[in-house]
Amino acid sequence: MEFLCMGVSHRTAPLSVRERLALPESQQVELLRRLAQAPHEAMLVSTCNRVELYMASPDVAQAREGALRELQALGGPETMEHLYEHRGEDSLVHLFRVSASLDSMVLGEAQILGQVKDAFERGQGSGAVRGELTRVCAAAFGCAKRVRTETAIGRSATSMASAAVALASKVFDGLRDKTVLLVGAGEMSELAARHLKQAGATRMLVTNRTFSRAEALAAEVGATARPFEELLALLASADVVVCSTASPVPLFTQENVASVGKARRFRPLFMVDLAVPRDIAPEVGALDWVHAYDLDDIQKFVADNAAARAEEAQKAGVLVAQEVARFVRERAVRQGVPVLAQLRQRGEAIARAEVERTLAALGESLNDKQRKSVEAMARAIVNKLLHEPTARLRAVGPEHEGNRLAGAAAELFGLEGSPNAPDASAPNVVATGGKG
Repeated sequence: MEFLCMGVSHRTAPLSVRERLALPESQQVELLRRLAQAPHEAMLVSTCNRVELYMASPDVAQAREGALRELQALGGPETMEHLYEHRGEDSLVHLFRVSASLDSMVLGEAQILGQVKDAFERGQGSGAVRGELTRVCAAAFGCAKRVRTETAIGRSATSMASAAVALASKVFDGLRDKTVLLVGAGEMSELAARHLKQAGATRMLVTNRTFSRAEALAAEVGATARPFEELLALLASADVVVCSTASPVPLFTQENVASVGKARRFRPLFMVDLAVPRDIAPEVGALDWVHAYDLDDIQKFVADNAAARAEEAQKAGVLVAQEVARFVRERAVRQGVPVLAQLRQRGEAIARAEVERTLAALGESLNDKQRKSVEAMARAIVNKLLHEPTARLRAVGPEHEGNRLAGAAAELFGLEGSPNAPDASAPNVVATGGKG
């Protein structure tokens, strides 16, 4: 099995391209089932900042063709200009870096690990993630944990939500006397609410299409829940609006935002959009009294703060390289083990058959001690014959060397199956933890 990663991210594609590839969860599962017909495996990581397909396949060219077809159908021909691709060990390095938040818009933010774990669970639940990707994800999650434990990158990091709040504080020179409206009641809104409280915001309103969720979040962060039907009326009283809904179309257009300008006497309004697809139409920013920001704007803001985390990111990069190398070595050894087992079974079967044939030919002329000596001699021949290949396969050091030797042994001895055949030893990975 070989590995492949294809996708777009905030590094390669503008928001307008990324939002075309954003799929509801039910459609993600359908996509995975189309791509992960056995023996292929597939996992889709879809966040505000990236849409990536990870695949494991014995025919990576065929897997690539299927992935390209799906991505082009979703995003159109323009998507191809922004697509990146990693194969083999490079795709492992990329997944490990993404999980460790080294490829995030905000280096070290913790949310991405929870999002990759969600993608893994979704893939497992749909049957698209099986043995190979399960082992890769287990190693990537372990690597991410090591990065957060052994470096300070998580301690010095901010999140997209905290960056948005910092930007709002900068625009208004503080939030203590401002009215903040949170549109949406998901994880991003919860994070934003916590950062808003830390920044001194005391008047927070929460609205959501499902009112019970707005009530739950409001109760948790000390805000007030308001019906979604009052959205434009709430806009008239707000100073800061933070949007993060799953709406497929913008909630705020230039027309409906302009309609509340007179009611609020055109006083400044800060609007930040943390959703993909966007909740705020790009034209809203053309209104003189509105400061509108989307994820691309937030990216520019956080880039100014990236230098402080660069040193920790370098340390984390070394850890990622170590963990990828460890995974590759262990995979090579693991793939060699079935060949060793088959080789030994074959040798022992031959020895038993020859011993039985020899003893039958000698009849009753041998006593028990002599019969046992014949059996021991046969076992000793098998053990000595297999000692060197066993040692060589177990001692594989360079990457791919294990595959090469195991494949050669299977071919020479006419063993059934392949060292690349899936085995039942896939780890039972449980994607514990929240959006971390």
